Amino acid sequence: MKLDYHMHFEYGSYDAAWAEGFFEAAGTRGLDEIGISEHTHTFKEFESLYYEDLVLDNSFIGAFQQKWLRRNKFKYTLDDYFSFMAKLKAKHQVKTGIEVCNFQDQEKVKEILAPYTFDYIIGSVHFLHGWAYDSSEIKAEWGRHSLHEIYDWYAEEVENICASGLYDVLGHPFNIRLFKFLPDFDVMPVLERVAKALKTAHMGIDINTGTFYRYPIAEISPYPDFLEIAAKYDLPVITSSDAHKPEDCGSYIDEAIAYAKSVGYTECLRFDKRRRTLVPVG
Repeated sequence: MKLDYHMHFEYGSYDAAWAEGFFEAAGTRGLDEIGISEHTHTFKEFESLYYEDLVLDNSFIGAFQQKWLRRNKFKYTLDDYFSFMAKLKAKHQVKTGIEVCNFQDQEKVKEILAPYTFDYIIGSVHFLHGWAYDSSEIKAEWGRHSLHEIYDWYAEEVENICASGLYDVLGHPFNIRLFKFLPDFDVMPVLERVAKALKTAHMGIDINTGTFYRYPIAEISPYPDFLEIAAKYDLPVITSSDAHKPEDCGSYIDEAIAYAKSVGYTECLRFDKRRRTLVPVG
């Protein structure tokens, strides 16, 4: 099956005519099924967690992140989301997912998610010590940290995600390469550390093309070294475009499928109400 389980409505609204573009693109690219995985910063229920975790002082990154939180964030509730998805499900084959940031208070996340029946839940590292490292506007912050530090922080955050027991998939693994800051040291211990945590948590990984067409690195996440380790640890996979616009739904999914197959994957995850099955990839 050709699946795309990672995409967002955040640049539009809960308008059926606008959302229809995702399904049109999915049809054009021959997808069998898509899943929407709204960011938690879409929802009012998560607002306090962002204010607890992010650097929001008068520093370079703090000033930017204060503005970021006021820009088109927290405009819906989870009830709004499920109501809108019910309308889409009446017409289309589509799954209801969510992409949750790496909040420190995972017990609060658990409380927020508990009343809702998601098809799958993606956990993603978006912040390192309160810094939104993937924001190009504050890219200069990279110069203040060693890559040894960055890779250790990243592994630590993945371990926290895994320890919560809340998630099905790690989103865009090792997208810390997105601005082409590449280590000149052996990262294999970090890759193994992350893979072991995912294996223990029974989580899969996201083969995500968003870093290929939206960021300077122009590579699918995870990069080959980690995908090979994921295959060694038998971590199951999803394929995704990380589309933020309708026309990007399914972008480079054929390439993601070929990439998965190149390291030996023949199956991918399919979800329904948190139940997972393995289906042929592609």
